[in-house]
Amino acid sequence: MITQKELKSLLSYDEKTGIFTWLLPRINNKIKAGSVAGALHHTGYLYIGINKKYYGAHRLAWLYVYGSFPNDMIDHINGNSIDNKIDNLRLSTNTQNQYNQKISKNNTSGIKGVCWHKVAQKWSARIRFNGKRIYLGLFENLELAELVINEARNKYHGEFARNF
Repeated sequence: MITQKELKSLLSYDEKTGIFTWLLPRINNKIKAGSVAGALHHTGYLYIGINKKYYGAHRLAWLYVYGSFPNDMIDHINGNSIDNKIDNLRLSTNTQNQYNQKISKNNTSGIKGVCWHKVAQKWSARIRFNGKRIYLGLFENLELAELVINEARNKYHGEFARNF
């Protein structure tokens, strides 16, 4: 595993932009010094290859600034997985990281945690907290369901609540 010292000898990191650049030429001078480091992975995260091992740029940013890799996850506060500014990164558990996920592409209501209940012909709202599903009720209109679920998410998920 790479150390902070080794990382700083290879890359420069701009905390305000979240961008890593190479300090020295790489791969037989094919990559010039000053070039932006990293490539977009199919998962949506930037990865940087160092000594035949690939690291998430967000994890390298944490190492660069704080001196060690965290045991838990690193959450992108704004939900943008390529925004690696240090102010956009925070430690999180897997559960907290899940709370901060964006709305699923399969969502049909346009509101996280709200779906149409076919039998009742109403909007159903529910969230998860501490591994349990919390049922919030059935609602005549979508706006009320959205209001209730956003209040619940803010209450239970705290700083990791993402209402969009």
